[in-house]
Amino acid sequence: MATGTNPAFRLLDDPDEHAGARVRRVGGLTFWAETLDFRTQAAREFIDVTDQVAAVLRRSKVTQGWASVFSKHTTAAVVLNENEPLLLQDMGAMLERLSAAAGLYQHNDLSRRTGEMDPNECANGHAHCQHLLIGASENIPVGDGRLDLGRWQRIFLLELDRPRDRQLVVQVFGA
Repeated sequence: MATGTNPAFRLLDDPDEHAGARVRRVGGLTFWAETLDFRTQAAREFIDVTDQVAAVLRRSKVTQGWASVFSKHTTAAVVLNENEPLLLQDMGAMLERLSAAAGLYQHNDLSRRTGEMDPNECANGHAHCQHLLIGASENIPVGDGRLDLGRWQRIFLLELDRPRDRQLVVQVFGA
């Protein structure tokens, strides 16, 4: 992970850029990374983060390249889809049918679990299984300084577990 002490990256203090951004410029290429913080409110909550990702892209000043959006969690995913409320309900219902919260999961038997566990561990096997179907990241082409999304496409942080703090890493690469 790049930090302020890693010589490959530097933390920016310049008010014209963005405090906390990690950036490296090599020749005409920029490698820009920011971590965005969110507080989710419910399971299977779709949070449209398109505008926040576009803001990171603007700060990077990259006009041609790629933007990668990555969830740092095993029970929160990143998806591209349409922001239509009934469709979002349908997709949430589909995930519930495929891996129901009330289902039986070995992971939920905390008395049998091995390995490190968080003190606030909960029964969330369904969320891990749903995440397996979706994934942790999406890559979006950048053209003319904008996310090159389709007409209806939006970028979502998808909470699969319960309300909590979440982080997305947005990395922008290009010229």
